[in-house]
Amino acid sequence: MTASRTGSSTSLRSPGSDEDFQQILNERKRKRMVPNREAAHPSRMRKQKHLDDLMGQVSQLTTENHQILTSINIAGELYLNIEAENSVLRAQMAELSGRLQSLNEIVGFINSGDGVFGYDHHHHQVDDDTFMNVNQWNCFSVNHQPIIAAADMIMY
Repeated sequence: MTASRTGSSTSLRSPGSDEDFQQILNERKRKRMVPNREAAHPSRMRKQKHLDDLMGQVSQLTTENHQILTSINIAGELYLNIEAENSVLRAQMAELSGRLQSLNEIVGFINSGDGVFGYDHHHHQVDDDTFMNVNQWNCFSVNHQPIIAAADMIMY
């Protein structure tokens, strides 16, 4: 029961006409949503695949990171062990260098022929008392330890 005037912008509608209009709008909206949904599906699938790829990459990089950290820790331990061994070898080298210097001094005094140790340059004799005087030898020992050399320390 719609009454309308010709040439007039005003129209009278029945209460059911608004519902009909709303239903038509909803139907059009629904028809637009179906293609939109179908078009959005591949996009969502690409996004999901990209997300899955990124998650796989994160997992792989995390594994590699753990392997690298393990390698770094092992290398650090090896470095500390080698550094400790190097310190021991440096101390041994310093001690042996001191001993060698003392031995060279002894050889130098003996070869100088100035009468040290009872050596008579002209007669090539060594007094018996010279070797019995222990105090004379102690002045050349390092830390009062005997000088010891192993066969594998001598280089030819």
